[in-house]
Amino acid sequence: MYVGIDVGTSMVKAAAFDESGRELAVETRPVRLSLHDGFVEQDMEEVYAAVVGVLSALTAVVPGPVELAGLTGQGDGVWLVDDEGRPVRAAASWMDGRAHELVDQWLADGTFETVFRRTGSAMFPGCPGPLLAWLDRYEPAALDAAATALYCKDMVFQRLTGIRATDVSDASMPFLDPRTRRYDNRVVELLGLTHRRGLLAPVSDPLATGQARGEGLPSGTPLANGPYDLPACALGAGVTAPGDGLLIVGTCLASLVGTTDLDLSGEPAGLYISTDRAGYWLRAMPAMVGTAALDWVLSTTGVRHDEVDGLLAETPPGAHGVRVLPYFAPSGERAPFVEPRLRAELTGVCLESTKADLVRATCEGIGFAARHCLEAAGLTGSLAVCGGGTRSPAWMQLLADVLGRPLRVIEGEVGARGAVLAAAERHGVALDADAWTRPARVVRPDAGRAAHYAKAYEDHLAHLHGARTRARR
Repeated sequence: MYVGIDVGTSMVKAAAFDESGRELAVETRPVRLSLHDGFVEQDMEEVYAAVVGVLSALTAVVPGPVELAGLTGQGDGVWLVDDEGRPVRAAASWMDGRAHELVDQWLADGTFETVFRRTGSAMFPGCPGPLLAWLDRYEPAALDAAATALYCKDMVFQRLTGIRATDVSDASMPFLDPRTRRYDNRVVELLGLTHRRGLLAPVSDPLATGQARGEGLPSGTPLANGPYDLPACALGAGVTAPGDGLLIVGTCLASLVGTTDLDLSGEPAGLYISTDRAGYWLRAMPAMVGTAALDWVLSTTGVRHDEVDGLLAETPPGAHGVRVLPYFAPSGERAPFVEPRLRAELTGVCLESTKADLVRATCEGIGFAARHCLEAAGLTGSLAVCGGGTRSPAWMQLLADVLGRPLRVIEGEVGARGAVLAAAERHGVALDADAWTRPARVVRPDAGRAAHYAKAYEDHLAHLHGARTRARR
């Protein structure tokens, strides 16, 4: 069997596949986020214990040797570890907002734009540049005690194999030059981190490989590190050609489009993710909040997830005038624009509004945000969709209508699947990628509803323009 490990923000997963790509079993463990005053952190030991736990459970229920394992996980944030890969403090999550004032400063003085023009990375508060600069200013002892500032999957890889490394995809934000595929020391200098340059993990190009040391996986199991979850999902969904795209409807609403054109002009936003194929990038517009916005509305209104499809059927497109701008993250928004102080807005509500109106308006708002991101990323080809949101058939139909295009729905553990495909490529193991990435179904838009949403999308952009203006005051 082949094993894929996906270390997510709220859930750690391990999936076993056979040679044809059939999913044999999945084990999951939840992990907690600590949120307080804009700080969003995770306990690294809890995350690593969850990884070992899901791997141990998976190899117990699916007998037989593990031919190969691939690792992926959440990107960005700062995971400070010592020489052995053990934490020196809690990990700062990609959702963290503590460094927003630094981003505001860099937006004002031109540093933000300069970094984007050099690396294709539009910084946001939860990416390593601002977080490391904030820690250097307010918690220098933590950086002094650390050997490496890793990304999530890199911490797990070091603990499983003893190897200290990252890959070009994780390193893309914000220090990697996408042309040379090496760290840009001028960017490090611009962020005031030259004296911390040694904390950046070595970039392994191609992917780093190692052998498991017996925790979770049998000792000697070949393991490949990376890419991180967004490009891993692109591989798992079969998005490998220029112009084709992927929408991940998960905690983060991520839009990715394949490209061979490195265009660093235009409004600085999102990032270019380097891949194992030199000269091929993923133009990424990872909006901060996807299903997390709906989760908040459901918990606030007391609605269960299994009620969503029914509620979507109870109210028409437009939700009786209720509108939601779904920018719920404490660190604002990062794609397809950067506004650290932008917050969600709920308008058009009256005493006649229902829970169904609120749910539909939220799903529509997330759809409009996805359309904005995909257009900015340059989508011209087919569109695949994956993530937890795909479990709702009604929401998938709504998304197809809002986006005005067919959706290739990829089910199962897409990130873990992509991690295995990347590991197989790295180790020279021949797998049928078409079979591994075949969609479960295709959802096509309704022409009438798509026409309605095309007009509603223009109204959304106008509403968003006003919200961005207010956020800057």
